[in-house]
Amino acid sequence: MTRARLSDPQPAVSDRLRARLAAKLAERGIDPASPVPDTPEPIPALEAAQARIPVDYRSATPTHPDVIRWVRTIVDSSAVPYATDLNPHYGSAGRRQVAHGPSLLLWGSTGVGKTHEAYGAIRALTAAGCGVRWHAATAADLYAEMRPRAGVDPEHMLRRIVRVPLLLLDDLGAAKGSEWTEELNFRLLNWRAQNHLPTIITSNLPPVRTPAMDPRQPVLRDKVGDRVLSRLSGMCVPVEFTGPDRRFLRR
Repeated sequence: MTRARLSDPQPAVSDRLRARLAAKLAERGIDPASPVPDTPEPIPALEAAQARIPVDYRSATPTHPDVIRWVRTIVDSSAVPYATDLNPHYGSAGRRQVAHGPSLLLWGSTGVGKTHEAYGAIRALTAAGCGVRWHAATAADLYAEMRPRAGVDPEHMLRRIVRVPLLLLDDLGAAKGSEWTEELNFRLLNWRAQNHLPTIITSNLPPVRTPAMDPRQPVLRDKVGDRVLSRLSGMCVPVEFTGPDRRFLRR
C-alpha cells in the first residue's frame, strides 16, 4: 500500500465533498461557473428607514438646493462615537451619527412637496452613511399622542421625542391651537433649539405677515405664538416651496 507523504500535494476538497456540493448547488439552480451579478451593496440604515417611511415617500430624494445643502451640513457635522479626548481608548470609532446642526422650516401651500422633501432629506442622510435615529409625526398626531390618558406618561414620551437626534414635525400650524398646544410646541422646540438638534418642520403657512399679503391670510405666527416663532427663527433655515398642488397633477 502506498502511503501519502507530507510533501505530496493534497486536494483542498475531496472528490466526494465536491460532488455533494455540486449536487446541492444544482438543486437550488445555482451555476458556480456563472459570473456574480454586479449589484450595489445594500445600506442597512436606509433599508431600516424604508420600513418606517410612508409608502408615498419611500423613493423620495431632496431636490431643493437649500435642502441638499442642509443634508451636506448635517453629514459634515456628524460625530464619530467615542472619538473624544475623554475616552481615547474606549470602544471603536463606529459609524458617524447625527449630532448637532441647523434645522429646516419648509413652508408653502398644500401639495407643493414639503413632506416629500423632508423624507427625502432623511433618506439622503442614511444613504450618505450617516447613522440617524429619527422620529416623524404630524403636529396633530403629536398632540393626540401627548394628551393625558390612562396608562400613558406624556412627560416620558415628550422627553424621548425632545431628545431624538433628528425630528420631523409635519404640518405645524394645521391643527387647532390652544394654550396647551402652544406650551407643548414651546417645550419641544425650545429644548431642541438650545441643544442645536436638527429638526425639520413643515407648514402650509407663511411664517409672518407681509404688507403684500391678504390680511385674511393666516400665518404661522398667529397659530403658534411669538415664543415659538422666535425659536423657529433662531434655529431654522427657512425654505419656501411654490407651485401647484402635485396631488391634483397625478390624476
